[in-house]
Amino acid sequence: MTTPLPALIVIDVQRAFDEWETAGKRRNNPDAVARIADLLQAFRTRGAPIFHIRHEGTKPNSSFLPSRPGYAVKDEAREQPGETVIVKRVNSAFIGTDLEERLRAGNIGTVVICGATTNHCVETTTRMAGNLGFDARLVRDATWTFERIGPDGDKHSAEEIHAMTLSNLNGEFARIVTAGEVIASFAAK
Repeated sequence: MTTPLPALIVIDVQRAFDEWETAGKRRNNPDAVARIADLLQAFRTRGAPIFHIRHEGTKPNSSFLPSRPGYAVKDEAREQPGETVIVKRVNSAFIGTDLEERLRAGNIGTVVICGATTNHCVETTTRMAGNLGFDARLVRDATWTFERIGPDGDKHSAEEIHAMTLSNLNGEFARIVTAGEVIASFAAK
């Protein structure tokens, strides 16, 4: 009996984030999208399942409204024919979607998670994956976030936020890995 391959979950790699950067928001992990492209290639080569998650904004000024250019997926992460695309309207890819049902129907126990942003949709999806009993692997160099101002006016760098999110998830909700480790695990099988 063969062990099912892990599934790659690619979260919100959409052009709205390019708009944020153009507007002056500072991010970390400038090579994250290249690492996502590497993961996509590895999963495609191996014939492993891929789930593309898109965020659809619901507020009138959202960069993620389907009628706006920011809704479009970045070219490097565009799905290929036959790959699943799931649209969500909240932070978690499991809420209001059939992602869990699709994973269970495919007998998939391990999910590899990447995308944007580390402390929002990636974190929420990763927490839920762990809580639902999936073996979640969060790819640290294939996700990114932006700097933020805290409730007391403190400025938090994107690097600090990214590191804290990884620390919060590590061990309890997910195993933190690199794209290279995930790709090497395919080569070892």
